[in-house]
Amino acid sequence: MRILIIEDDPALLGIISELFESENYSTDVAATGNEGLFLAEQGIHDLIVLDIMLPGMDGIEIVRQLRAKSNPIPIIMLTARGSLDDRVNGLNAGADDYLPKPFALAELLARARAVLRRKGAISKEGEIICGPVKLISSVREVIVGDQNLKLTLKEYELLEFLLCHQDRILTREQIFDRIWGFDSEAAMSAVDVYVHHLRKKLSSHGAENLIQTVRGTGYMIKGGSDVS
Repeated sequence: MRILIIEDDPALLGIISELFESENYSTDVAATGNEGLFLAEQGIHDLIVLDIMLPGMDGIEIVRQLRAKSNPIPIIMLTARGSLDDRVNGLNAGADDYLPKPFALAELLARARAVLRRKGAISKEGEIICGPVKLISSVREVIVGDQNLKLTLKEYELLEFLLCHQDRILTREQIFDRIWGFDSEAAMSAVDVYVHHLRKKLSSHGAENLIQTVRGTGYMIKGGSDVS
């Protein structure tokens, strides 16, 4: 899973990033409100950890703009301001949770997992399930039925991205930016190549219809798909 961290304190930004990466999450970071909003609008993340006080656009305005565009991404707000009004303003803008500074890293991680569970991205056990396919994010393992599915890292990341956003069409551009990154020199056709490889491996386990093509746009997985 991929986390976007928007925080202007370099030390805290590094600590939070290391925390999530130690738990097998991928992270992107931004130190200003404008940069953070730009990254958030790309639609390639599963969760945003967002400071309120930022250079330029503040965190509450970022939340407002994302929700105004019907962006459903889970958001946890961080701030040194702990008043009731600040908490209410953040939640009313559309944030999913609120954590005042200073905070324990273990609590931030627990809240992140709780928000992802509430949004249906992961189960209580940290699993993502669709039909016979079960992805265990903590160990980066995929099981189809009762058999392990051997995937390359990028194949795993592709499947995880699609499973985390079931019932949502993901464009080729979103998939490319998520899996290969904005600065990659790979061609956009890599997306179709890897979807083909992934489908072939799923097919050998009877799940060939899991990933659906949306012609001219990209790919999606329908939640609860019957892939038998």
